Amino acid sequence: MTPLQCFSLTTDNHIAHLVLNKPEAMNTMHPTFWRELDQVLTQLHQDGSARALVISSTGKHFSAGMALETFAGAITMDDQSPEGRAAIFDVLADMQATFTKLETLRMPVIAAIQGGCIGGAVDMVSACCIRYATAQTFFCIQEINIGMVADVGTLQRLPKLIPLAIVKEMAYTGKRLDAQRALQYGLVNAVFDTDAQMLEAALQCAAEIASKPPIAIWGTKQTIHYARDHSVDDALKQMGWLQGAIWSNRHVMEAVMAMKSKRTGEFPALQTLKRFADVGL
Repeated sequence: MTPLQCFSLTTDNHIAHLVLNKPEAMNTMHPTFWRELDQVLTQLHQDGSARALVISSTGKHFSAGMALETFAGAITMDDQSPEGRAAIFDVLADMQATFTKLETLRMPVIAAIQGGCIGGAVDMVSACCIRYATAQTFFCIQEINIGMVADVGTLQRLPKLIPLAIVKEMAYTGKRLDAQRALQYGLVNAVFDTDAQMLEAALQCAAEIASKPPIAIWGTKQTIHYARDHSVDDALKQMGWLQGAIWSNRHVMEAVMAMKSKRTGEFPALQTLKRFADVGL
């Protein structure tokens, strides 16, 4: 993969750490941001060696969301014809797919959010598994303030995370949701005094996840998301099928012995994935 411009990526002890590193631009989301994020998530998903992903940022704000100048230049939202308006669907579908990769990634994703989490950044962190914040963090569905509907996941995912009335208030008014209210409503797991404390907690959580059998973590993430979107009866059936597919007596015994011995368990990594189209004959 070519060197990243909008991010830095490190992997240590099976923990991948992706950092938004354009604080001078408030880590706004322009085409390079989307391209690099999609590439990184695809690489992590296929590789399988990382067992948890932490996403953090730099500067005063986590991200100010979409870089609006993009739509006046490289990407034109053409509302002058039915063909142009139809093309908007495909542009949005492509952007939505990148954030959906956070949900479908074969490992949990932890977001460490400082300062403003605005517009597209809310779309992004809504697709993560766990969210930590600082006392200065705030969330804003900025789109309504610039005359549009939030369109890359916020309005679909946020109602599954916090009360619907709160989502409506945020989406209709563009008002900020501060860290303490976000904690009260369950949008964030914890609030910390400093960025450093928050990042340390996020990495510690990732380390705990990385100590578990990766296939069991994969199965747990699959099950939680399926249960969120299906009936209890359907989700129970899916659980039976999934457990029957991935059950391992060896993993259970190793986990129990490691716990008794107060040591880290040793578990195989997920298999590396290969795209069928990339495999030579």
